[in-house]
Amino acid sequence: MDTIVYGFCLVVGLVFVLASAIAGHLFGGDHDAVVGTGGEAEAGFGDAGIPTISFFSPTVLASFVTAFGAFGLIFSRIPATQSVWLSAPLAILCALGVAVATLWFFNTVFRKTQSSSESKLSTVVGMTATVITPIPENGVGEIAYVQGGTRYNAPARAEGGVAVPAGRAVRISRIVGTQFYVEPIEQTRNQA
Repeated sequence: MDTIVYGFCLVVGLVFVLASAIAGHLFGGDHDAVVGTGGEAEAGFGDAGIPTISFFSPTVLASFVTAFGAFGLIFSRIPATQSVWLSAPLAILCALGVAVATLWFFNTVFRKTQSSSESKLSTVVGMTATVITPIPENGVGEIAYVQGGTRYNAPARAEGGVAVPAGRAVRISRIVGTQFYVEPIEQTRNQA
């Protein structure tokens, strides 16, 4: 009877994993969602706004059920652990280990992949940029700057409200919200 329970858990866990993989592939993984902290059943967001999964997520629970079934079948075949009073607790301990390893693996992957190529705005102030869309007097133009080998564009205003033509080198002086403020860099070479 115990092998039927272990086999059932193994099959249910594997079917869930396969169904999730197929459904995820067919229906995609992009969903419109509000990003915040507090978490969701599957992939919530931790206190730092980094995606995480909880111990009670379907992925971790499926790994627990599948591992419980697999280890239960293994322990029920070994003569020393054949009794359900030994095989079940050992299967539960091993399944907990697999579930904790799954939880650790996914949370580690989420944490490592969060170091993206997105610009860190705090390090941009003081950098040199180029005006790519002219900044009109008291208006908004666009600048391009390179950080970490990646080129970024940003809306920009000139300090003092002066006009700055396209192609002019500027220094980023401050950032307010998404608006960059720049100061024209004095050109030192002789104009012919």
